[in-house]
Amino acid sequence: MDFFYGQESLSTIQWALRAIVAFFFLFLIVKIMGLRSISQLRLLDFAMAILIGNVIAHPLSDEGLGLKGSLVSMSILVSLYLICLYLMSKFIPFREFVAPPPVSLVKNGEINLKNLKKARISVDDVLSEMRKQSIVDLKMVALALWEPDGEISFFLSPEHQPVTKSDISITPQPFSYPHAIIKEGKINYKMLNHSPYNEETLKNNIKTTYNVEINEVLLATLDQNNKLQIFLK
Repeated sequence: MDFFYGQESLSTIQWALRAIVAFFFLFLIVKIMGLRSISQLRLLDFAMAILIGNVIAHPLSDEGLGLKGSLVSMSILVSLYLICLYLMSKFIPFREFVAPPPVSLVKNGEINLKNLKKARISVDDVLSEMRKQSIVDLKMVALALWEPDGEISFFLSPEHQPVTKSDISITPQPFSYPHAIIKEGKINYKMLNHSPYNEETLKNNIKTTYNVEINEVLLATLDQNNKLQIFLK
């Protein structure tokens, strides 16, 4: 455990052990913090990412610094992060301080210059986000909100919204999400047990229909109507 503490020099193996410990500890930290910390970099998440990166980086590059101090510091930071999340769930004023409500940038095709300055973004930023969402005219936008994570949400005016099946009185089919029954040539037996197939009938079906073996299938999906769709390698 000498690699755990600060030393004048470290061997290659000791450097490797430090990196391995730091990697798995950081992985554990992210699991504890939850997916929110990597899916949305809000103010609190951004601060945590910067702090954790700094804390873990130094002992991995400086043999004079021990690893123990960094692990303790990271544990404390994560504890504070979880406490902040708890407070945000319980106290609305604290939640609005850490993650302020959305700011209206465009309303009924008109830009709110005051809120643009508040969000510290330019008209070009708004136009760029519009292009990404295939919105060609500002007048098409009923509402644009600057979200706490830095994204801009656009809502089109009713006359510019796509026509849906309900608009033309067509009864839509229930939503069906196909499940992978084969991935990269390997059968997903958990899904197979919930399907009308067994291993033999599945192989025969694929052989008869596509004239290929299971190991030649990149992906096979099954929908709620038990329709099999095959994608070959």
